[in-house]
Amino acid sequence: MHSSSAKLTLSLDKKTIENAKRYAQKRGKSISRIVQDYLSSISKNDSQVSSQTLGPVTQELHGVLKGKISLDYKLEIADYIEKKYK
Repeated sequence: MHSSSAKLTLSLDKKTIENAKRYAQKRGKSISRIVQDYLSSISKNDSQVSSQTLGPVTQELHGVLKGKISLDYKLEIADYIEKKYK
């Protein structure tokens, strides 16, 4: 960690912690680094999200609901799918 880091305490169930430790060890990273990378990635502006970070379905749907103030997301998804396969 660099000098401008701060400490954060999280409360997680034991199984989640055990899984996180195994995940981190397999990747040669600390849990802190994984959490930092994750939080950094979700805090990016939508326009900065790389298509490589999104799965294929998410990438295809990314941005289709922009600008919607009030929406019925189930209806929006159904409309999108209907239009796609017409």
